Amino acid sequence: MTEPNATQAPPPAILFVDDEATAVKYFQRAIGALAPVVTGGSVEEGKALLDAHAGSLAVLVSDQRMPGEYGNELLRYARERYPYIVRILTTAYSELDQTVEAVNQGQIHRYIKKPWDITALRMELKQALEMSGLRKERDQLLREKLSVLQTQTVASRIGMVHALCASLIGPGRFQPVETYLAAVDLAGAASVDPDWQRMDYADLVRAEAERSGSFGHAVGTCLAQLRSTHAGKGAADAAAVIADALGSEVARRDGDTVVWAAPAALAEFLAQPVGSPVSASHAGWLASLLWLEEAGGAVKFARDGETVVCRAVPRSETFAADRLAAWIERFSMPA
Repeated sequence: MTEPNATQAPPPAILFVDDEATAVKYFQRAIGALAPVVTGGSVEEGKALLDAHAGSLAVLVSDQRMPGEYGNELLRYARERYPYIVRILTTAYSELDQTVEAVNQGQIHRYIKKPWDITALRMELKQALEMSGLRKERDQLLREKLSVLQTQTVASRIGMVHALCASLIGPGRFQPVETYLAAVDLAGAASVDPDWQRMDYADLVRAEAERSGSFGHAVGTCLAQLRSTHAGKGAADAAAVIADALGSEVARRDGDTVVWAAPAALAEFLAQPVGSPVSASHAGWLASLLWLEEAGGAVKFARDGETVVCRAVPRSETFAADRLAAWIERFSMPA
């Protein structure tokens, strides 16, 4: 077995897996001038080399018939874990069924029959190296695009929370927004990472608008119910009102505190993927903060082991003008 130099970042390499020592030596002599060659003698050894050196590998060439498992199993393993690696199957046998299956499942880029035509083999591998480089560039551009979309979506969701507070209880009342976002942060949702790869931008915007509209309607309905049910109560009743709005499945009251056994529930609207519905209990949570603001109270969160608890505290009368922007930046940071 040969491996790339681990002391420095090597150029893109080719992994060749074949149990025949003669074939390995022949491949190294024929291709070594084109790119570094890493070699293994079995499917299991090939998997280990993939896991150890995936960052430096651009192409995988595997023989089909080897002891233990067929080469297309190694190619399937590479496709699932390292899709940017270009996969090539080679064999001296006519195994049409297995080859067609590998092609249909997207496991291989090319099928090359032994004995090799060296000129053609070098050309195939040169093209495969170029393709791998293009895939890496594409993936980097996609990551950058998704990062921008992530920031936009986070800003939109935080802005929605702020807009709901302004529309339902009046402008200039930032305490519920501060409390809500501090709870999300304490729950461990420091970044939002929805899966946008299956949606184009128009679909994303539409799905987010529908999700936010449904959430806003639910919060407004719940706030109206809280105003009616708890008319005459004040900030001293905060724990009872919050627990009532959330329901016992999400949180429980313990004296003058409310305890969340599953803190992730605090981050539902902000952290869940595009298109995920927001639960009634989460809408009730934001509505209870708005009710508490009208009652002249506030709560603060703290960690208690695996749980999160909130207790009544004095309200903050002022907030920095850039506080909302600071929260957007905080939640847009990568995990």
